[in-house]
Amino acid sequence: MDTLLVIDDEPGHRLMVRAVMEDAGWRVVEAASGEAALRHLGGCAPGALPSVALLDMRMPGMDGMAALAAIQGVAPGLPVVLLTAYGTVGSAVEAMKRGAFDYLTKPADNEELKAVLDKAAEYGRLLSENKELRRRVESGGAAVSLVGESQGLRQVRELAAQVGPAEATVLILGESGTGKELVAELVHAMSPRASKPLVKVNCAALPGELLESELFGYVKGAFTGAVKDKPGRFQLASGGTLFLDEVGELPLKLQAKLLRALQERLVEPLGSVKPVPADVRIVAATNRDLRAEVARGAFREDLYFRLAVLEIRIPPLRERLEDLPVLAAHLLAKLGERNKKSVRSVSPAYLEALGRYGWPGNVRELENVLERSIILSRSDTLTPQTLPPHMTEGAAACAPCPEPAVPGPVGLEEAERQALVRALEANEGHRERTAEALGVSRRTLQYKLRKYGLARRGSER
Repeated sequence: MDTLLVIDDEPGHRLMVRAVMEDAGWRVVEAASGEAALRHLGGCAPGALPSVALLDMRMPGMDGMAALAAIQGVAPGLPVVLLTAYGTVGSAVEAMKRGAFDYLTKPADNEELKAVLDKAAEYGRLLSENKELRRRVESGGAAVSLVGESQGLRQVRELAAQVGPAEATVLILGESGTGKELVAELVHAMSPRASKPLVKVNCAALPGELLESELFGYVKGAFTGAVKDKPGRFQLASGGTLFLDEVGELPLKLQAKLLRALQERLVEPLGSVKPVPADVRIVAATNRDLRAEVARGAFREDLYFRLAVLEIRIPPLRERLEDLPVLAAHLLAKLGERNKKSVRSVSPAYLEALGRYGWPGNVRELENVLERSIILSRSDTLTPQTLPPHMTEGAAACAPCPEPAVPGPVGLEEAERQALVRALEANEGHRERTAEALGVSRRTLQYKLRKYGLARRGSER
C-alpha cells in the first residue's frame, strides 16, 4: 500500500485529500506545517518513508520552497508533488527545477490528483530499485544472480561490463528463463546512467494500443478517459535506461514509431503534434531469432540494425551444465528461507538427474523444480523422489551419465568450496580474474578463501 504525506496548513484541504486518496487505496498521513513534516520524516524507520509527499507552496512559517529543500535533505529521493494557487505557478516551476516531481493547482481535480500521485509513487519505486541495484554493484554483487563459472557465463559478464559504459543500444538474446533482465540490470549498473532510472517494459504483456500509450504517453483529450497528460516510459526513463523486454513481440506499427524515437531521440505522445525529447539508452531483449523474423517480414530490418549495435547472447542452461551444482547451492539457500524449510544439501542421484534433463525453461525452470523439491522433501537432503515425474520417468533408459564430481551428499558450503577451487584452477590461481569469473568482489573472494582454508591458493596478480 502506498503512503501519502499531505503537508498543508488548511485542515479542510487535508481532509479532502485524505478522503480521495484513502478511497483510492492509499494510506494518508497529515502534517500541518513543513516543520511537522520534517519531524515525521525524521522519525520514520528505514524503508518506512512515505511513497509521495504532497506539499502546499504557501504556508506560514516554513514555506514550500524551504520545506522542499529540507525534505530533500532528510529523505532524498522522496517524490514531492507541489500544491499551488494559479498566481504562484512560476514558483512551482522553479521548484520543479530544484527536484520536485510535479505540481497541481488548487483546487485539484480528484482524478488528476490520483493520476499524478500514482505516477509519482511509480517514479519513486523506480528510483528505489535503481538505488538497490547500484548498492549491489558497489558491494561486488553486480552479477549476484548470474551465478556460475562456465566459460559462457563468464563471457556474458565480461561483455556486459565492456558495453555498459557505451551509449549504443544493446540487444540481449537468449531463451526464456536464461536471465536477460538480469543482464540488462548489469549493463545499466555499469553505465554512466546508473544514477538515473532503469525503466522496464514487457512488450508482450500489453496489446498494441495500450503499449503505445505506455511507451510514448498521451496528452489530455487524446481519447475518452484521458483527463490529463500522462508521460510515457520514455519520459520516465529520461537520463537513464529503457529496457524493452520481448521486443520481438512489437507490432509493426509500433516498430516504426520506436525506430523514429531511436533515430531522432524524440517521442510523440498520443494526441500530440509536438515531439518530446527522449534522452534514454535502449536495452532490448528477445527470445526470438530476429534475423529470421526480418526474413519473413515480421520485424523491420532497419529497426533490427538499430537495436543490435551491441549483442549479448546468454547461453541456455543445457550448454553450461557445469554451473548446476553452484546454481543449486545458491538457489537452495534462497528458496529454503522463502518456504521456511531447512534443506542443506542435494544427493548425488539428484544432481545426476538435474544433469540428465534438457532444461527447456532454463534457470527459471530450475528454480521451480528446486522449490517443489524443497516443499516435498522430508529431510535436509534432496533426493530424486521429490523431482517432477517428467524428469524421472524413463531415466533407466537414458545413456549412462558421468558420475558427479563429489561423492556423497553435497552440502551448500561444500558446493561453494568446490566452486572456488574449480574457479581458481580455471583461472590459473589469478585472484582478480577468479573474482570476476564468480561475479564477486576481490574482498569477498579473499573472505571466502580464508573461510574454506584456501587462502594459500592463488596469487595476488
